[in-house]
Amino acid sequence: MLQVDYLIIGQGLAGSFLSHQLIGEGCSVMVVDEEKPDTASKVASGVINPVTGRRMVRTWEIETLMPFAVKAYGQLGEELGLPLIKQCNILDFHPTPQMKLAFAERFPVEKEYLRLPENEHAWNNYFNYFFGYGEIEPCWLIDLGTMLELWRKYLAKKSALLEEKFVLENCTIRKDAIEYKNILARKILFSDGVSGFSNPYFHLLPYANNKGEALIVAIPDLPSNHIYKQGINIVPWRNNLFWVGSSYDWNYTDPHPSEAFKAKVLNQLNSWLKLPYQLIDHLASERPANMERRPFVGLHPTHPSVGILNGFGTKGCTLAPFFAKQLSRHLLYDEPIMPEADVRRFSRILSR
Repeated sequence: MLQVDYLIIGQGLAGSFLSHQLIGEGCSVMVVDEEKPDTASKVASGVINPVTGRRMVRTWEIETLMPFAVKAYGQLGEELGLPLIKQCNILDFHPTPQMKLAFAERFPVEKEYLRLPENEHAWNNYFNYFFGYGEIEPCWLIDLGTMLELWRKYLAKKSALLEEKFVLENCTIRKDAIEYKNILARKILFSDGVSGFSNPYFHLLPYANNKGEALIVAIPDLPSNHIYKQGINIVPWRNNLFWVGSSYDWNYTDPHPSEAFKAKVLNQLNSWLKLPYQLIDHLASERPANMERRPFVGLHPTHPSVGILNGFGTKGCTLAPFFAKQLSRHLLYDEPIMPEADVRRFSRILSR
């Protein structure tokens, strides 16, 4: 049998960083992943934003997570030979007087991340807006598509990728070893995204199904050095296109693109954007969100050979690098995982 240290299920954002960390520590891995075009990592915008929500509050642990992520994407890009991250600040166009006031009220206490423009009319040739705008800085944009594609090629070249759908029934899980087909591993680590909803080891965790959608559009005359926000986001995408979205649908009947979303976003875009554009594509995917809005990281409390790195929701770009390293260091050196993320906080329900 082929012997490896770790069997990793999933090559999305979490699985990619986890395999990268473990390989960097000198471990052998086998990543099992079925190639799909509509996974959450491939559909995500790739934005790291330090201040979020209508109340303009700091993202959880952003002072630690953002510098770590910026460094991690930079280093991975150097290894893969292409830049994966760039600073791309958000221009937040206020849709109402109340939102402009909310930004102004937060500015004195969030000067580290919020900026007031010198000229509120600077973007009049590009957008319809009546209540000015503010800037969120620094924000970062990750080229997720390139990252996932290049890391997949790297894994394949190292014979560390099994391109197929993982079938748990073909896996024998013991306390000291994992057998999957012709592979023998010390532990199995699930970074399986929405498949975690039905994973028998972790399905009792408080997952919250969430669907996101986005339109891919060509806007030739719009500068690609900013992210633009007014109800919807316009984010620079690969191939000189823009990603426009997103929705946060908690009550959906299927994970596919919906005509209702497309009509709503096109209506918003038509009323906001002054420039001509062309609709290129319509994307949708389910996200592995959870009700606590904190990730699931660590080893199962009663099955020590089974681990998890999942539940990142819409903050995967910010969270995945840091917690992939925390899990790898925990596995190798028994270093602690941040308590708010450690899956052992659910020991009672997972031990049923």
